[in-house]
Amino acid sequence: MKLLAKTNRIYLAFSLVIYLLTALAFYQIIRLLIYDEVESRLRVERRDFETYVRIHNTWSSSPYFVENKIEVVPVSKRQSVSESFTDTLILNRYDNELTPFRQLTFYEPIHGVMHRVSIRKSLIQTYRLIEVITATMVVFLGLLLLGMFWFQRRLSGQLWYPFYDTLSRIKQFDLSHNSPLDLSPTNITEFNELNDVLQKMAAKMQQDYRSLKEFTENASHEIQTPLALINAKVEQLIQTESLSETQTHWIETIYQASRRISRLTQGLLLLAKIENRQFSDSQQIDLANLLTQKLADMDDVLSFRHLSIQIGPTAPFDVHLPTALADSLVTNLVNNAIKHNQPEGRIELTSTAAQLCLRNTGGPLVTDPERLFERFKKESASSDSVGLGLAIVRQICDSYGLQIAYQAAGGIHEFCITRA
Repeated sequence: MKLLAKTNRIYLAFSLVIYLLTALAFYQIIRLLIYDEVESRLRVERRDFETYVRIHNTWSSSPYFVENKIEVVPVSKRQSVSESFTDTLILNRYDNELTPFRQLTFYEPIHGVMHRVSIRKSLIQTYRLIEVITATMVVFLGLLLLGMFWFQRRLSGQLWYPFYDTLSRIKQFDLSHNSPLDLSPTNITEFNELNDVLQKMAAKMQQDYRSLKEFTENASHEIQTPLALINAKVEQLIQTESLSETQTHWIETIYQASRRISRLTQGLLLLAKIENRQFSDSQQIDLANLLTQKLADMDDVLSFRHLSIQIGPTAPFDVHLPTALADSLVTNLVNNAIKHNQPEGRIELTSTAAQLCLRNTGGPLVTDPERLFERFKKESASSDSVGLGLAIVRQICDSYGLQIAYQAAGGIHEFCITRA
């Protein structure tokens, strides 16, 4: 959810709660005020009644009380309460409907006999007035709420525009380009400070990126050249006939260590280049077809290891990858399937448009499956492996929108690649 949408929802929910509480409080206040007015008028009617009884020492229906309903009933004794107000309903004889009244009850002696007097005043007009006031209040509060919400949304959109502009430019920023991160100045201090920090961070990141890129390029050349020279010289020494068996063993050990350093350097440099996206020639490649070709190219190795190949059913599994990385991905997968296979084992390849799976027979996994793709994590202690093959595969997949998963069951180890 976007920040403005989240803010607007919170503001709307808070405003609704406040407005509802305000409306309820306003309704109660209006109701209390109107009831107080009605009760005041009933008290006036009580004084008029008491004056009438005191002057005439009796009571009879009088046009003076036509506006209100009045009921006088003799009682045996007077209640302790001097007066009380209650709401009551009286049947209207004209339309046969119950009509709400506010009733004042008090006690008054007439001819020496205590009477309970009930004076009632209709609340129809009062209720109508409350309804009109309430409806008007709800309409105006609703319009005020909508107006404030619209204004707050427009205001927030304008205030937060520099932030979204900065966010858009950061998304378009590319470390591999030499152009700096250009952010527009604003009239908001906090956004200006944010832009300054982001520009400094981007400049530092570009400098680090260029330094790392230069280092990997130099290392790729400056380290591989002497290693290749060492390997060539060691190969010449191995072919010398005058070497003793001990010397030959030492030279062979040096040669194997040199080759291992060379492979390790190549793997680490490749990982660094992938992480820094130094491969930019992405194109659509059918990984299923590329894996099939790779297995065919390694037919001699497979025959030597007595491994059988089972391909199918297969469908094109198209991905966007640089050619070099696609070749590295399938090579490492095939090498892993061969290296960790068993005599008279097999390799299976299946694919659909959404998934590609490579399976191989083999013994039970010793390493934790969750750590199988970590760097320098090897299933065997073989000196031929540097422990970077599956790490390179995972890094390629993570960098180019792919997912790789591993599972084992019944002596079958399976690696499946899907789109993220």
